[in-house]
Amino acid sequence: MASSVRFTVTPTKAEDLPDTSPDVSSRSSGRVRFGSRESVNRSEASAGVTTSAGADTPDRSHLEHGDGGVKLSSVYINNSHAIDDDDFYDRNLALFEEEMDTRPKVSSLLNRLANYTNLMQGAKEHEEAESIGEKRKSSKSPQMGTFMGVYLPCLQNIFGVILFLRLTWVVGTAGVLQALCIVFICCCCTLLTAISMSAIATNGVVPAGGSYFMISRSLGPEFGGAVGSCFYLGTTFAGSMYILGAIEILLMYIAPSAAIFVSDNPDGEAGAMLNNMRVYGSIFLVLMSLLVFVGVKYVNKLASVFLACVIVSILSIYTGALVSAFSPPSFPVCMLGNRSLAQHELKDGQCMKTLQVLLEPPPLEGANASESFNGTDAPPVTAAAAQERTTDLWRHFCNSSELSAVCDEYFLHNNVTQIQGIPGLASGVIADNIWSSYSAKGDVLERGSHHSPHRDAVSNHFPYVFADITTSFTLLIGIFFPSVTGIMAGSNRSGDLKDAQRSIPIGTILAILTTSLVYLSCVLLFGSCVEGVVLRDKFGDSVKGNLVVGTLSWPSPWVIVIGSFFSTCGAGLQSLTGAPRLLQAIAKDNIIPFLRVFGHGKANGEPTWALLLTAVLAELGILIASLDLVAPILSMFFLMCYLFVNLACALQTLLRTPNWRPRFSYYHWTLSFLGMTICLALMFISSWYYAIVAMVIAGMIYKYIEYNGAEKEWGDGIRGLSLSAARFALLRLEEGPPHTKNWRPQLLVLLKLDEDAHVKSPRLLTFASQLKAGKGLTIVGTVIPGNFLQTYGEALAAEQTLKHLMEKERVKGFVQCIVTQKPREGISHMIQSSGLGGMRHNTVVMGWPDAWRQSEDPQSWKTFINTVRVTTTAHLALLVPKNISLFPSNTEPCTDGFIDVWWIVHDGGMLMLLPFLLRQHKVWRKCSMRIFTVAQMEDNSIQMKKDLATFLYHLRIDAYVEVVEMHDSDISAYTYERTLMMEQRSQMLRQMRLSKSDREKERVRWSFDDAQLVKDRNSMLRLTSIGSDEDEDTDGPGAGDRSAEYRRVHMTWTRDKALQLRSNTQTHTASVCSTPEGFRDMLNIRPDQSNVRRMHTAVKLNEVIVNKSHDARLVLLNMPGPPKNPEGDENYMEFLEVLTEGLERVLLVRGGGSEVITIYS
Repeated sequence: MASSVRFTVTPTKAEDLPDTSPDVSSRSSGRVRFGSRESVNRSEASAGVTTSAGADTPDRSHLEHGDGGVKLSSVYINNSHAIDDDDFYDRNLALFEEEMDTRPKVSSLLNRLANYTNLMQGAKEHEEAESIGEKRKSSKSPQMGTFMGVYLPCLQNIFGVILFLRLTWVVGTAGVLQALCIVFICCCCTLLTAISMSAIATNGVVPAGGSYFMISRSLGPEFGGAVGSCFYLGTTFAGSMYILGAIEILLMYIAPSAAIFVSDNPDGEAGAMLNNMRVYGSIFLVLMSLLVFVGVKYVNKLASVFLACVIVSILSIYTGALVSAFSPPSFPVCMLGNRSLAQHELKDGQCMKTLQVLLEPPPLEGANASESFNGTDAPPVTAAAAQERTTDLWRHFCNSSELSAVCDEYFLHNNVTQIQGIPGLASGVIADNIWSSYSAKGDVLERGSHHSPHRDAVSNHFPYVFADITTSFTLLIGIFFPSVTGIMAGSNRSGDLKDAQRSIPIGTILAILTTSLVYLSCVLLFGSCVEGVVLRDKFGDSVKGNLVVGTLSWPSPWVIVIGSFFSTCGAGLQSLTGAPRLLQAIAKDNIIPFLRVFGHGKANGEPTWALLLTAVLAELGILIASLDLVAPILSMFFLMCYLFVNLACALQTLLRTPNWRPRFSYYHWTLSFLGMTICLALMFISSWYYAIVAMVIAGMIYKYIEYNGAEKEWGDGIRGLSLSAARFALLRLEEGPPHTKNWRPQLLVLLKLDEDAHVKSPRLLTFASQLKAGKGLTIVGTVIPGNFLQTYGEALAAEQTLKHLMEKERVKGFVQCIVTQKPREGISHMIQSSGLGGMRHNTVVMGWPDAWRQSEDPQSWKTFINTVRVTTTAHLALLVPKNISLFPSNTEPCTDGFIDVWWIVHDGGMLMLLPFLLRQHKVWRKCSMRIFTVAQMEDNSIQMKKDLATFLYHLRIDAYVEVVEMHDSDISAYTYERTLMMEQRSQMLRQMRLSKSDREKERVRWSFDDAQLVKDRNSMLRLTSIGSDEDEDTDGPGAGDRSAEYRRVHMTWTRDKALQLRSNTQTHTASVCSTPEGFRDMLNIRPDQSNVRRMHTAVKLNEVIVNKSHDARLVLLNMPGPPKNPEGDENYMEFLEVLTEGLERVLLVRGGGSEVITIYS
């Protein structure tokens, strides 16, 4: 509707107002016009009112609506002091005033959304529920921008120990081309992940928890907990890796003399180094943990210092590479043939086999000397003798310093030369480094692709540079990948950013592009400036123990050494700071119960217990003591985290959930799937066994959360995926009825609740669980009598009661509660409408109406019979357990016994299938199966038994078969008498029920005084409408007339009519039951012949069944159908009672008319 409503605000004088508001005189005045659908906040509307020049103080406001015919005046218009008293009675929203408590005004909602810390992300978001009782401290508004808040933290976390300690080795081993490929693949993985992460991070506010929060809210608590735990483990092992890198720098390049364990034997050097790493790593871990425990603020203050160290170190690399083009640094490398030598093992520092030493001539004798200097002759000149001496290198290869010693064959046939370790940028050495040079553990590092002759087994006692591990392309990927992690640093600080939805994508992607450019350029620079044999020297043995990347730096190698040491220490501190907070976020979500203790911390929120666990796990990584072994472990955890970030983005994009509206628009599901594929490929390429272990850990955590974790509803994408999959499956099921081979009972279990909302027959659900064994569909339904508008709360309570009972019985299924005036109609509606599409029930399970003969309320058995008719009409199977309280519970397995099947008529094979399904459950597993069938006189019982055994053989069912012959016999006196008693009872109850309603009316009517006659009449009519037979049958065409008649009687009810009705009732009752004629009529009843025949069948069958199956654990029996004429309903109940008399547990089975079992495969 396009019309608008005009609100005119006109000022009035202040003296016209009552003294109710102290600041009323400060209001503005003017004319304001709003659209007809707008609502105005009281506190904001005053800002939109303009002040008229020269106007009086506006204290009273008049509202003119439309043509001015309606005029309302109120002192509370735009008056904030009156909100508490008149909040729900806003004149502009009077139509919605009754809903204001549950549906707030738009203005109130917008006020609450003003600050994201109070953000209401849903009707009942879990952040609100879990923050009850926590004191919210006022904090300064976030002011960090893109550069300081995202870009620099990402740089600090991405650049790390691998760049300084392993990138040169990766380039030398893989070659420039493959190294570029490794860096490019890893950077593409993180860039695609960053695009997906940016889409998720800009789809709403991301609180503390970063990647864990994004994954858990996008993929659900199970995936979130599993991947969050893996991300936590990855961050923890990253701390171990950084500490090990710092110790490696300390012990190898800064203070080698600080080593505690020293081995004189070359075979024990590696073990001694590992022990040193363990000792110093543990010491560093304790110190760093104490620093984090004392205060994170100190770590944050040092972060800028550590970042400066990283930047200075990288700049020194670029500067050194440029300087090397003009003035290469002097780092000579000693080569024996093509093999590099470890110069720090040559104590004399001589890179040669032998050296010439000049000897002094011997002194002359004294006399000869004096004579030779007489006269004018000059003293004689003697030539100095040169002597060839061996070097320390000779002693290593010949085990002796003698020239005549027997030396190594390779040593004798190859010369010792010196080459420049850093030829420089203009040397063209990149041509030699372009291709890979992988090696096995223990191989000698050789120059280029020209291998030396005599490549025999080499002893590690020679001063060669050996490969410490077997290298391959896949191994190098696993070792290098941690150097590109750390892209989540920006999203983890989303709460500190001024505009997180703008800063996170820009800062993260720029940081990845920057680091990728640095890594790719460093690969080219290292390959262009450094000799290949030096690049493959992991620990710098060939350059006198210097850090290889340090040899390229300018002005001194110490710039890189010191800078890398502090940067790795800073990265370790950041990991030890972030990992406990991530664990605390997981613990506070309460999705993994045994982690709940780690959600607690100090008074200021610091995660003390989480820090302790993090330190313990980090110590496990330090005990590994090898950077090359720890790096692939954390690569697995990070790759798994990134994989699920991409999966979350792709899933949300494909599902097109209404809440998926990211501000970052440069994403696509194909990019996310490509990133997910790269992550998965990198996991198995780098280390397939680590990948399997990481997946197993994540899978175990996932199943644990699913099985035992707290239930959370976060509106995640997995729920959306489940909905889409369910829709697809339901549409597929709708294409046609299920094949006989796929038929299984899809149950609708009808339960009855008592007045206290307790289930009357809980064993029905136990029986259903034994029959289903967790397979297929189970719907548990109940009908609550009453008006839906008034009993909605009772329906919710009943639903919760049924859900708790289902959890107790471990029944997987759905609950459906229907509120209706007539339970009989409610059951009919439930049978008709339960399920959805092809996922509908095909079997109804209901209890037997116990003590139906003694029950004063005939509706129980009438409802039972009506339900039988409804299921028959709907072509549904029906199961009625009789004596359900005697059925075994799930904790009472039957150790032996029989399940007897009495196959009287064919019902589609239900009687064959049900025992087979029951025996799949542990309660009935040890019971044997017996099948009885009935043969008449004209049947060949022997042939019937053979045919039945063959049929069961083809059905693959093991059972004992017996054919019971029933001979024709005369109707016994017992049968005749039983039928007569049944009909007499039915006639008597029918006549008594005709007057029961009138007697009830009289009793209720005379219990009150004359002033409440009208109210009593209304109550009486309501009672009779629920309890009488006549009202149950008011569904015909005359129902409306009768109800109209009741309304007329209600209006004209008087004492005279009450006396008259009482007299008529007494007369009618006496005429029926008190006169001898009434009894004589009942005694003269002759039983109907059809009833006699039916009773005869029931008696004979019962005799046979009790005789054969009196010791059976369970008897399954065909349930006969109800009579077509409703007049014989009571007789039908009597027939069923006679048929099952003397049997402890009976399951009456009525098929749905379709075949449910087949002999074909």
